[in-house]
Amino acid sequence: MSRSADVLIVGGGGAGASAALHLARRGAKVILLERGLIGSQASGVNHGGVRQQGRHPAELPLAIRCREMWGRMKELVGTDAEFEVTGHLKLARSAAEEAELLRWNEMAAGYGLHPRMIGRNAIRADHPYFADCVVAGSLLEEDGAANPRLLAPAFAHAAREAGATVLERHPVTAMARQGDGFVLEAAGETFTAPILLNTAGFWGGQVAAAFGEPVPIAPLSPNMMVTEPLPYFCPHSLGVVGGNVYLRQIRRGNVIFGGGRGESDAAVPVSRPLPAPTFNAMQRAIEILPQLAGAMIIRTWSGIDGETPDDLPVLCRSRTTPGLIHGFGFSGHGFMLGPVVGAVLSELVLDGGTETPLEGFDIGRFARQDAPEDVWKTPPE
Repeated sequence: MSRSADVLIVGGGGAGASAALHLARRGAKVILLERGLIGSQASGVNHGGVRQQGRHPAELPLAIRCREMWGRMKELVGTDAEFEVTGHLKLARSAAEEAELLRWNEMAAGYGLHPRMIGRNAIRADHPYFADCVVAGSLLEEDGAANPRLLAPAFAHAAREAGATVLERHPVTAMARQGDGFVLEAAGETFTAPILLNTAGFWGGQVAAAFGEPVPIAPLSPNMMVTEPLPYFCPHSLGVVGGNVYLRQIRRGNVIFGGGRGESDAAVPVSRPLPAPTFNAMQRAIEILPQLAGAMIIRTWSGIDGETPDDLPVLCRSRTTPGLIHGFGFSGHGFMLGPVVGAVLSELVLDGGTETPLEGFDIGRFARQDAPEDVWKTPPE
């Protein structure tokens, strides 16, 4: 059996599902192929952060545009995915970390963002539940959090209603460029189109390599946990300079937090959290919020994302293959960006370009031996 489309999409996370929706609503015939279930890997297993706070400068234009999209998510896909404007409070635990917050805030002001710096006395008065190790914080009040389990399926549902074909349990087993287009094999079927979008997460590296442009990408499995419901006390989504623990309390009282890495086998694929990183993350969380010391962990989980050496995604046209466009490798902080990445990919396909700056995401950067080490690192979300 053979099916043809205007655009084939490989990967059904937030970016791929969003691309399918944006393309279908503009009249393109779209087929999305997902190896498992929609949103079952990186897009669905993260902390749920919807934040501009702490991002690499290259990502800020994407994040700022996407924050506007999150404000109208229900209009866009029929649900807000439990998005709540909680503010993102990034904490410093030393004078050096406080200086890092100030440095980022100064940079972000050039993009029109103005986090509120909270010093030692004020943070103690405003947040008496923090331990003494917290010496300062930076609050970006318009940031928030959402339920990652809901986002990609909502986009996929809306894409289907707009006319896109979304196929789960369709792992791609062969791909090639033939003539003026692409031919893919998946689940015993053949799919053809002149345009191919690579939104396959960690496996996006394999897609890129199949067309002659390998990317140094590694599997990243976040080590995630959630507590039993506790009395509600912490209204903000919390991060720390360095990103070694991140947490938020939902209205039901559960505290969702993460830190460290689990383990995975991307060939299966399967992933799981590990005891030692879990205990380390628990200890770091208690060091910030002492009242978590007696809380019961009721569930742990992980998934598989793709991590690049500079923690930035690949979001660009292929340098080797006409019609191939990449959007993968979000290195643990792509949940918030999925909706806007899909919009950008649709613009690259249908408009030939986008007004959103993408210079930092070109796949050719990995071939440059003299590229300087980047001082900005975006923590997970």
